[in-house]
Amino acid sequence: MTDKTGTFVVTHAEDESAVVRDVETAQVHTLASNPGLEVHDVLEATVAPEPPLEVAWEVINVEERRSIDLVDSDLEPTQHAKDLAADSDVGDLVQDERAGTGEIHVFRVPDGGVEPAAQDVLEDEETIARAARLEAVRVEVRRSADDGVLSVRYLPD
Repeated sequence: MTDKTGTFVVTHAEDESAVVRDVETAQVHTLASNPGLEVHDVLEATVAPEPPLEVAWEVINVEERRSIDLVDSDLEPTQHAKDLAADSDVGDLVQDERAGTGEIHVFRVPDGGVEPAAQDVLEDEETIARAARLEAVRVEVRRSADDGVLSVRYLPD
């Protein structure tokens, strides 16, 4: 096997090992040691298989390391997010670029479904991977049960 350079999110971390996932390919790499990584850390790094068996991997270079904060906000979606949702069907995803960096994802959900949908987003590993691809460091989940709207804001800082 050969070295692999990319963006990785830490999905599991213990004192002696860690698991990272490539955010582009979803390939999972078990690290033979943990160089101080924590769950939800994002690495722009190079990993390589550890000899002689090449079963586990090691981090050989880190260009950048950041963490992504998941925020379960008590704020409602913005009026702009509600307007985006008003033009969509229940279950549809509307993606809107933010001015500058990041995106806002808005969903219309069925009655009674806002809270479970918010929890799904907060617990989904793909939320962190998407944030890493968008170069976000903060993910803010807002909801309005009255309007049936869930917004996920991928923010640069």
